[in-house]
Amino acid sequence: MLEIIKAVILGIVEGITEFLPISSTGHLYLADEFVKLNESTAFINMFMVVIQLGAILAVLVLYFNKLNPWAPGKDQLERNQTWTLWFKVIVAVLPSVIVGLPLNDWMDAHLTSWQVISATLIIYGILFIVIENFNQKRRPRFADLNQISYKLALMIGLFQVLSLVPGTSRSGATILGAILIGASRYVATEFSFFLAIPTMFGASLLKVLKYFVSGNTFTGSQLLVLFTGVVVSFVVAYLSIKFLLNYIRNNDFKPFGWYRIGLGIIVISYFGLIR
Repeated sequence: MLEIIKAVILGIVEGITEFLPISSTGHLYLADEFVKLNESTAFINMFMVVIQLGAILAVLVLYFNKLNPWAPGKDQLERNQTWTLWFKVIVAVLPSVIVGLPLNDWMDAHLTSWQVISATLIIYGILFIVIENFNQKRRPRFADLNQISYKLALMIGLFQVLSLVPGTSRSGATILGAILIGASRYVATEFSFFLAIPTMFGASLLKVLKYFVSGNTFTGSQLLVLFTGVVVSFVVAYLSIKFLLNYIRNNDFKPFGWYRIGLGIIVISYFGLIR
């Protein structure tokens, strides 16, 4: 029962932080210090990635009609636009696949540390504040998803590569990148959501495959813990996405920048001074 409660807590943390630009990795890394699952290191590492599937399913549910080319009521133009959006998402995910696949094990071994996570939390927190201040004097060039070209999709995908470094935040990197190239906050955020679908499905599949290839299997209790984390992540992410979409209609990302800086200082204080 205690492990289920821990899975619920970690699912809540994942659901809140996956799409807010504040780094789910940084939060889960910190949460793991206080809510550590009584499982093998291999299972915990896999669990921390696979529970993101719940958050991704929340995107699919919220945007089912928009992402479904066969949705009732869509005319031929709208179907073509939907297919084009998916093709652009695929183009955008390619840089992370090309860079991330060969470097995945190395990054897990060398970059998953409190020093790296605290640094990226603070650096990107500062960037959010600076870029939002700069952005106040600019008008968005792209206020509609259909205005994002394949070239711009690829550029946003290149920014996503930065999120391979723990603590960066996948949504934070892609939103910042999209805003820098002229997208409105809303368009930047939505495209970041859609880009997460193949990215996180791929990352989860890779983690599960590595888990089994290493000779591990699931016990009944482990499956229950994993299922609980995914379901809780889905419910909380659904609410988190709706909150973020409402928030950015009339607000900027600077509060998230300040939050990141504060969290980075907490990580440094805890791991560097207290622990």
